Amino acid sequence: MLELTNLGDLIVRNQDLHKLALIDLGGECGPREYTYAQLDELINSVARGLVRAGYQVGDRIAILAANRAENLAVYYGIMRAGMVAVPINYKFPKSMIEFIVADSDAKIVFCDNARKSELPIGLPHISFDTLGEYGFEEFIDKGLFATIHPIKNQIAMFLYTSGSSGKPKGVMLSHESHIWVAKTRIGDKDLSRHRFLIAAPLYHMNALALAKMACLAHSTIILLPEFNTKTYISAVKKYQVTWLTAVPPMIAMMLHDQAAMSESDFSSVEILRMGSAPVSASLMLAIAKAMPHVQIMNAYGTTEGGPVVFAPHAAGIPLPNLSVGVANPAVEVRLNNQGNIHADSGILEMRSPGLLSGYHKAQSRTPPLKNPFSEDGFYITGDVFRRDQEGFYYFIGRSDDMFVCGGENIYPSQIEKLLESHPDVEQAAVVGIDDDIKGQKPVAFVVKKISSLVTDQDLKIYTLSNAPAYQHPRHIWFVDALPLATTNKIDKVKLLEFALKNISKN
Repeated sequence: MLELTNLGDLIVRNQDLHKLALIDLGGECGPREYTYAQLDELINSVARGLVRAGYQVGDRIAILAANRAENLAVYYGIMRAGMVAVPINYKFPKSMIEFIVADSDAKIVFCDNARKSELPIGLPHISFDTLGEYGFEEFIDKGLFATIHPIKNQIAMFLYTSGSSGKPKGVMLSHESHIWVAKTRIGDKDLSRHRFLIAAPLYHMNALALAKMACLAHSTIILLPEFNTKTYISAVKKYQVTWLTAVPPMIAMMLHDQAAMSESDFSSVEILRMGSAPVSASLMLAIAKAMPHVQIMNAYGTTEGGPVVFAPHAAGIPLPNLSVGVANPAVEVRLNNQGNIHADSGILEMRSPGLLSGYHKAQSRTPPLKNPFSEDGFYITGDVFRRDQEGFYYFIGRSDDMFVCGGENIYPSQIEKLLESHPDVEQAAVVGIDDDIKGQKPVAFVVKKISSLVTDQDLKIYTLSNAPAYQHPRHIWFVDALPLATTNKIDKVKLLEFALKNISKN
């Protein structure tokens, strides 16, 4: 594999540079195509523009825009110039965006016109859609650029976590860590023939890690500005996509859109990789029915630890339903159950070259951010797993999502999986609400399957018949769709607000 030191320099120049690198379905006009040579030139132009403007190695440069070619080119260009890329979640409220800009000490932000009004007053910015002084075309400086070779452990990017339980944390990731991630994901496989569809936002690890892997593999990316079931399904058919990667709720929403699915053609798709959130048995079955020829990869990863954690079994043992695989040979994995690190269930801890370097300004926050590492250097994920006798791992739930009902520990994902095993349930989400007697109790939100007549009482009886009584949802609301947070995961904060508001009325 090619020797690399800079994460912004993933283009393999000894391969055909006239090959199509990117089909951009975002921006202000129709589809735009970029060869690897054109993408390389654009990245160099961004790096040269930053240097010409006086920015220095180590400066933080922010990006606030929907998916588009310029977004990706700026991301690479920042790092190629030895600066730190800070992709910002543009779906955050303005106050949160202002916090990230201030916390990261961003010197300038690249944005699209739709997000320009969200910027802090006085912050220098460059707009992808503007001509003239503050425009992207005016800023870039076309020509060759000598890539900066980072020093050891030099930070390449800050990725800010969602901040659902407080202000977001800036996860610091080095050049080495994510060069290792991209190389390890490819291994000795030739992925150059694949066409990857990316609709997850480029401020999120799911999309960024895939974009880097596809670039290093000399593949082709079809880039959607954002996820929409109809455009997603249409793009698969039109561009003969071979590899899909998504957060599970995106795929669930796609399969639920019957009108769009009736026009679908997934015959070109070979691989569907899902990560960043748990996958239910019902969703796996629905995918297998809609795309029986497709290899389904139930993956696991975190912003702090990256997407390389688990792998297929070395002996070729088939992946059990809902397992994320066995420990990747390149990663040290263990379960910690109240100090017992040899337990078969507990909080996942991992150690690999792909880990974060730390949280930005961890000690200056109020209160200081918790150290994410154990004393011997393992990243403590906060995710609870179990391991079977064959070494396969299964996600149980987030340790901080767990709540206690009448003295019993409840993980919402366990109830969600049970509800979704009912033949009339498409999706389910569970949250815990305060209760004077039990401490907390579970309530649920359910998306029915088309034409289903199932009632909330039917589902309560079903859970009481198939799980301990304390796990049954005390209230069930039927909804047309579950709300998505800014990372395309289920927005449980919004669901909890709804539950509290509606229960208080009764």
